[in-house]
Amino acid sequence: MSASVAVYRNIYTEDRFKQAYGSDDDTGGGLRLREKLAGRCRCSRRAFFHLLKERVPIFNWLPRYRLKKWILGDTVAGLTVGILHIPQGMAFALLTSVAPIFGLYTSFFPVVLYMFFGTGRHVSTGTFAVVSLMTGSVVEQLVPTPLEMNSSSSEAAEFEAQKIGVASAVALLSGIIMLCMFGLQLGFLSTYLSEPIVKAFTSAAAFHVTISQLQSMLGLRLPRHTGTFSLFKTLASVMENLPHTNMAELLISMVCLAVLVPVKEINMRYRQRLRTPIPVEILTVIIATGVAYASSLDSTYSIEIVGHIPAGFPKPRMPALHTFPDIAGDTVAITFVGYAVSVSLAMIYADKHGYSIHPNQELLAHGVSNTVSSFFTCFPSSATLATTNILESAGGHTQLSGLFTSLVVLVVLLLIGPLFYFLPKAVLACINVTSLRQMFLQFQDLPELWRISKIDFMVWVVTWLSVVVLNVDLGLAIGVVFSMMTVICRTQRAGCSVLGRASNTEIYRPLENHSKCYEVPGVKILTYNGPIYYGNRNFFREEMSRLLGLTPEKIRCREKARKALEKREREATVNTVERGIANTSFSSENEFFKSETSESDVQAVLIDCSSVIFVDVAGARLFTQMCTECQKVGVHVYLANCNESVLKILTSSGLMNYMNPQHIFVTVHDAVTYIQQQKEKPPENTTTVWV
Repeated sequence: MSASVAVYRNIYTEDRFKQAYGSDDDTGGGLRLREKLAGRCRCSRRAFFHLLKERVPIFNWLPRYRLKKWILGDTVAGLTVGILHIPQGMAFALLTSVAPIFGLYTSFFPVVLYMFFGTGRHVSTGTFAVVSLMTGSVVEQLVPTPLEMNSSSSEAAEFEAQKIGVASAVALLSGIIMLCMFGLQLGFLSTYLSEPIVKAFTSAAAFHVTISQLQSMLGLRLPRHTGTFSLFKTLASVMENLPHTNMAELLISMVCLAVLVPVKEINMRYRQRLRTPIPVEILTVIIATGVAYASSLDSTYSIEIVGHIPAGFPKPRMPALHTFPDIAGDTVAITFVGYAVSVSLAMIYADKHGYSIHPNQELLAHGVSNTVSSFFTCFPSSATLATTNILESAGGHTQLSGLFTSLVVLVVLLLIGPLFYFLPKAVLACINVTSLRQMFLQFQDLPELWRISKIDFMVWVVTWLSVVVLNVDLGLAIGVVFSMMTVICRTQRAGCSVLGRASNTEIYRPLENHSKCYEVPGVKILTYNGPIYYGNRNFFREEMSRLLGLTPEKIRCREKARKALEKREREATVNTVERGIANTSFSSENEFFKSETSESDVQAVLIDCSSVIFVDVAGARLFTQMCTECQKVGVHVYLANCNESVLKILTSSGLMNYMNPQHIFVTVHDAVTYIQQQKEKPPENTTTVWV
């Protein structure tokens, strides 16, 4: 046995430590609360400007803008992203099932608004494929597209107005939800969409986007399927109609893919050497529009073109407010996806460049962006993967790059938009598919995820399969529920271990992993690595009983022995009173248990609560029950390393009625030292002489 370790300080129970180092009693808590509320409600010029800088961050970072150092990078990055927004905005509008011009509007207004309210310096907002696809499903459910319709008729114009009305209503409701979440400070809710969920969801949604674009790439005029198993329904419909493929549009698609894929690969591999990526999307759009116009492909080969794109600024228009009851459920999912992706991207680049992101302020920024832009015929927006990556790699430094991005889109809206009349929709479908490259590459993370955490790997796989097989909305819900179930299961089955002491140290570690640590004689030190609440109280009880050997039979046996002892003591008391001398055969209950137990038996149980993050009422009652059961078998219970909240709940639940308050210690070693000192005390002479 190793030598004991001397502690050159007093042994601290929680009460003694609080008396020595704790704060004074909070007698003026109510007064301080009133002072805090009064301070928050007090209005001053300084407080106003502080609030303004906090809620409108542009007033905070713009006065400190380093013009000579940052302006070139922001200009180049903003113009590059603006050029990319043009084809992607029109392409993602097709995913939303609205006219391409509305994609350009959505690439303008949210960018300007985020520049004022956002905290992400490298975030590029606008149209996002996954959000557009989810919005398009809502639009198609309420306003399904007929197969045959004259695009130039007034009926078609009215139909487009209905569609954008629904899409704008989704944007408005999404913005309102975000503003309400901001008011309630619910930015933390985005954490429920963990990284495996977000990556699996976006990767699976990429398959939905790709399958939905097959009909445009093949020149097929097919209805858009929504709801459960929509991916397989769309794929089956495409396979059935393959004989009706428009060969001209198929050829256009093949040529576009042959150009877009290699150039995008070059941009990715040589992004460190390229000052700006090659704007292959806008070049493809310009060339395809010119070829289609010169060859009259729309009339000669019946290819589907974009058609009329009105020039000018959009007029404010009220969204379809009457659709709110029908779109509420889907909009909640769209809101969470858009916000989670936006905050995740913002945090990734904030960590990379050494600044901080405020999740609640991001709620305000995206809430204002969606709310205001919805009145200008825009559909829901969010941060986007591709343009954010390009913005950062092109040298962007601040949100000012959004100004140059919006200027490029504005020029197209006011002057150049009508020139894209002859742009084939197959080109936009190819841009949609190739923009998903990063999402498909997320499969590369699976081997590393399997190596790091099998549970996170299962969350990824379940989310991906649910989204692909069922639907985007339902699959996301299943992924979140499954992820939360894994957390619940992990807290229910948290490990319970016996601690041993490392020789000549104050360090205690689980015996199962540290064979050279030894148990303190007569003391069973237990630790539980998780909360103790109603969901896992039975498992905690079973583990503790197993490690302590507190079987019901043993408790009953000891209880019977205790009652026999009490009976013998009563009889002995009567005899001694009659004879005038005390019987010292069994002077106390402790002496009885010492006679019944050997030195190797457990005489004290010490529970290390350092890993118990919280306890509820059911858990506190379980502690009380364990104390009474241990007392029945002559075992004292001690606690150590309790955090303030756990100790408060245990105290409030009445545990101290069954447990000595002086048995709660600051550290495990304090408790062990105290227990050993109690064992080493010489027994008191309990003989009593009656006079």
